[in-house]
Amino acid sequence: MNSSVRLPAFVASHPPGIPPVQRREVFAWAMFDFANSGYTTVVVTAVFNAWFVSVIAGGADWATLAWTMALSVSYALNLITSPFIGAYADLRARKRELLIGSALVCIAGTAALALCGPGDVALALSIVVIGNFAFGMGENLIAAFLPELVRPGAMGNVSGWGWGLGYIGGLLTLGVCLWWIQGTGRTAEEAVPQTMLITAVMFALAALPTLMLLRERARPTPVSAAQVRALAVSRVIDALRGGHGLRDLRRLLVCIVCYQAGVQTVIALAAIYTSQALGFSTTQSIVLILVVNITAALGAFGFGGVQDRLGHRRTLALTLVGWIVAIALMWLASSLAVVWVAANLVGLCLGASQSAGRALVGYLCPPEREAEIFGLWGMAVKLASILGPLSYGIVNATTGGDHRLSMAVTVLFFIAGLALLMRVDVARGHAAAHERADRMRPQESG
Repeated sequence: MNSSVRLPAFVASHPPGIPPVQRREVFAWAMFDFANSGYTTVVVTAVFNAWFVSVIAGGADWATLAWTMALSVSYALNLITSPFIGAYADLRARKRELLIGSALVCIAGTAALALCGPGDVALALSIVVIGNFAFGMGENLIAAFLPELVRPGAMGNVSGWGWGLGYIGGLLTLGVCLWWIQGTGRTAEEAVPQTMLITAVMFALAALPTLMLLRERARPTPVSAAQVRALAVSRVIDALRGGHGLRDLRRLLVCIVCYQAGVQTVIALAAIYTSQALGFSTTQSIVLILVVNITAALGAFGFGGVQDRLGHRRTLALTLVGWIVAIALMWLASSLAVVWVAANLVGLCLGASQSAGRALVGYLCPPEREAEIFGLWGMAVKLASILGPLSYGIVNATTGGDHRLSMAVTVLFFIAGLALLMRVDVARGHAAAHERADRMRPQESG
């Protein structure tokens, strides 16, 4: 590239010999959020999950448990492997290669679900485990590119744009699939499996800019395969212990486990809560969830710039307070108007807290350890995805099905997250991580 070309002020700078960041790469990075959100919206949340329970498993009593167990297995696999895959990707400079592989596996798995019909329980669940594992792996790897692409003062804004585009991508894919099911005259038996092909194609097309334009800027560490394994393990252990300037990052990861447990509970059980506790019809619940996704996109877009101006910790703290208020309103709601106010506040805080958390991890991430650190971020989110809904279920079962009380207990996750966030010194963590990153390189290469 001609050195006289002026690059946007928000992109990250790199030393000579490393390709400079181009504006189109930042757009390509954000488009992956747009691309992969269709998978979670259609497969995990809105279409295939219900199809599996009612048709593939024939409405059996164990069907919902089988579905949730398959998701839990994929989350557990991500939880165990993500940091080590990330450390390997950093040391071998293979973030882009692994991102392409994980995307192709998830796309292929989504398309393969079209082959599953009544009775194909084992096949469907196996594909879901593999596809959802690949999705989680790709989610971590794409996030690891953020610190390489934009300067620290712009991470919140760019992360917000990515997450906002993600909500739009999920809504667009779901809208096309619902039109295919309801507006084309096809039977459900014919149309629903075909929506898996539609989702896979939309994922692949939207991900093309990412897979074609993103560059790998890391340089492989000159060590043997055995040393790579040893270094990957030692780095992950070091990060979990908070060593080498990562004390504040470790505190943030624990904070993320707490508040994400609340977030994942709301995401997983919103439809159940509105129908069981508030008496919503299926149509009302779907409309509410669609509106929440729109306000979540607005929250992600709007709070991105706020985060860069107000500060990472203050912005995340503000969204957690918003979560606490929203859950309290939902618990106390006795009128439809209050429910809608609470739901839209949930949407704003959902988009804002998701993008703010990712940006803050990037801000505290040491250079050349991006994939590993975002692997730990993925581990924290997946652990929360298991703990949060499970806690809701236990409270609900022990209180005789009291969904209001179960939701009220969920607020404790956000209170704990807010308390832990207050112990994170963002400026200290950022300075220490970057100061000590250079000291580790000669030790490892030796």
